[in-house]
Amino acid sequence: MKPLKLLAGILLLAAVALPAKADLLKDYSHIRGNHYFGWQQDEATIRKELGYGKAIGMNSTRICLYYRRYKENPQKYLNDFRNYVRIANSMGISVMPIIWDGCSLDPAILKPSFWEAEGDPYVKALIDFMKGEDGIICWDVMNEPTCNSYHDKTSSEEEFKEHRAEIFRHVRHYCELVKKLDKKNPITVGVQFSRNLEEASADLVDIITFHDYLPTSSRTEAAWDIAEAVAKKYNKPLMNSETGCTGRGNPYEFAIKKCYEHHCGFYAFELLIHGGYAPIHGFFYPDGTIRDASIITSFMGIFRNDDLSTMVRENPNQEHYAEKAIAEAQAALGMDARRPATLDALLEAAEYCANLLEGSQMVPMWDVPTAHIKAWRKMPAAEVNAWEVRSFLYDLMTKLKEACQL
Repeated sequence: MKPLKLLAGILLLAAVALPAKADLLKDYSHIRGNHYFGWQQDEATIRKELGYGKAIGMNSTRICLYYRRYKENPQKYLNDFRNYVRIANSMGISVMPIIWDGCSLDPAILKPSFWEAEGDPYVKALIDFMKGEDGIICWDVMNEPTCNSYHDKTSSEEEFKEHRAEIFRHVRHYCELVKKLDKKNPITVGVQFSRNLEEASADLVDIITFHDYLPTSSRTEAAWDIAEAVAKKYNKPLMNSETGCTGRGNPYEFAIKKCYEHHCGFYAFELLIHGGYAPIHGFFYPDGTIRDASIITSFMGIFRNDDLSTMVRENPNQEHYAEKAIAEAQAALGMDARRPATLDALLEAAEYCANLLEGSQMVPMWDVPTAHIKAWRKMPAAEVNAWEVRSFLYDLMTKLKEACQL
């Protein structure tokens, strides 16, 4: 499926960008964001990929900066960073840059000796280079400070406490430094769990942000209760700056719906389907096709009906078309001697059954049958395994019979 072409009115309502200057707002509920790994690409690719998000109302991106990459070529890295912010800003898309990433934590950066020699100069270089630039919604001082083995895999309770304190000391040091260096843009810390908000930085940040990958409504609501209580206690705006995953029990539609229910801005993870996260994360393939339409609609605030009292059970045989498709499949398979089985007849019958099953959501859409049919039609006929196609058609016909109780 190609990206949805939305009405201009919907875009005007959904794609509300921040003011040119990222002065602290009281409310960030208008944010519809996505994490974006591809920010260090050529301009044409960036514009194309951000365009996918823009088409569904995305108005902000969250990106990771990495010190080790900066060290390889500082000037190029700074130029790429500024270039991305300018491109995104020109499209009405703000940027939340992450300065330090807890998920890829090197414990060496936690030492005050590192701060003085390398860490502080790096952060100062980032902020000085971006002074006068519009488009930054806020600095995320550190992504998920406790999401690493240095925090989780310790040999004793005492060592665990020491490592945890060391990590949060690093977080607080850089919260204070960034606020000192940048008087314009707000700061936040994207904590892994809302229960860590107060210990990490709630008193120092301008915006309270937490992440949510919890697998059930009760656990998710408990996390939201904590986050909202912390935001209220410190009288600070709240955002969910990372959520949504097909493989952790909180699919995008579920996770994003919670954000809408709590009237809270959010960043999903992530815009593109690629790399090691591809099997469980991402909205768009690089060519603009999508993995699941419900992800796209949920981002726009449109959700599937989950009310059993009003839900309609789909019936592809209401007008007897399932019976017609089954008869065509039987004929193509040679069950009707009057119609000889040819490859074209097998594929035509398979597409007929597949369209009925897909249209009525009766097959898993991660492995859509019509994609297999499309692939076979692109192959030279001599290379197609006819028995494989026959088995495929028989399976589709059987699924259709069972779905319609025929």
